[in-house]
Amino acid sequence: MSKSFSQHVLQWFDQHGRKNLPWQHHHDAYKVWVSEIMLQQTRVETVIPYYEKFMQRFPDVSKLAKSNVDEVLHHWTGLGYYARARNLHKAAQQICEKHGGEFPKNIDQVIDLPGIGRSTAAAVLALSCNQPHAILDGNVKRVLARYFAVEGWPGMREVEQKLWHHAESLLPEKSFAEYTQAMMDLGATLCTRSKPRCGDCPVQENCLAFTQQRQNELPTSKPSKKIPQREIVVAIIQNNLDDSVWLEKRPPTGIWGGLYSFPEFDNTEKYEAWVNMRMKAFPHQMQSLPVISHTFSHFRLHMHPKLIQINKKPNGVMEDDLGVWYKLTDQKIGLAAPVQKALEQVLNSKKEQPYESHGAMCKA
Repeated sequence: MSKSFSQHVLQWFDQHGRKNLPWQHHHDAYKVWVSEIMLQQTRVETVIPYYEKFMQRFPDVSKLAKSNVDEVLHHWTGLGYYARARNLHKAAQQICEKHGGEFPKNIDQVIDLPGIGRSTAAAVLALSCNQPHAILDGNVKRVLARYFAVEGWPGMREVEQKLWHHAESLLPEKSFAEYTQAMMDLGATLCTRSKPRCGDCPVQENCLAFTQQRQNELPTSKPSKKIPQREIVVAIIQNNLDDSVWLEKRPPTGIWGGLYSFPEFDNTEKYEAWVNMRMKAFPHQMQSLPVISHTFSHFRLHMHPKLIQINKKPNGVMEDDLGVWYKLTDQKIGLAAPVQKALEQVLNSKKEQPYESHGAMCKA
């Protein structure tokens, strides 16, 4: 079955596969690696202009390794999932330090690099060196789950192991680079999530999902579960003299990595303790603003904004190297959507809204 499958796929690729993508012009492991990282969670047509500009600035692994991470992130702006860019930079440095500036050809050494898993490592080595490695990205998982009618969500370990077994069993005897690209193309262009073009599929005849008319059922969707809820309190400190608001730069990793946001607290008690410690010496008024909710992939955030209005900047409390005093009409720094929404609330808040009384904490 494996020969028949791979032969049909390769024959289809020869006639219909994508062969003119920028990273296909040269079998360069560095260029293939950058393209594979960019293509994670991102469509080909979106990646191409970013890839071309990135390669102009960072044409080889040495240039990437020696560059400042902020410049790398700048060239990644708009692609999202910024951890990919940070890991790319770390991996480039590791390649220069441990492998003499040459992208490693051993799959275990490639997997050891930051931000590279088994499937990405296999894809890079298959495409650039024609090594016989099976891949299992999202597109290939969908093809194999339908072809073999594999039950269960592919994100489950036991289901993924089945798919890996099938992927390895179908490898051809040669033409590994072409076959790897063909499998990715097959999932991206024909065996799509919705409305798959089964009539054009080269392996339709033996596809169990097609035979059973279960293309819309497979692969099995991720089991639904209750989304965790998270509550936070944020302090919006506004200087009444120029309407600027204090924003702090978040750590480079985690939620909203590298963007600007408000001082954040797990609960009201921690917020009040912070205000009592930091703002006690400065006359201020406090006001609660409407809750802002935002859904992430793995939880739903409920932000409780607390507006603190002061008549002068509390120098020594808010240090410039930790953040910025941000004018509400300024749009030149990175802001997460909920932060932007909270700032709009501040801009539109009405003076007649009742202020909270916190005894000694509130000095109008």
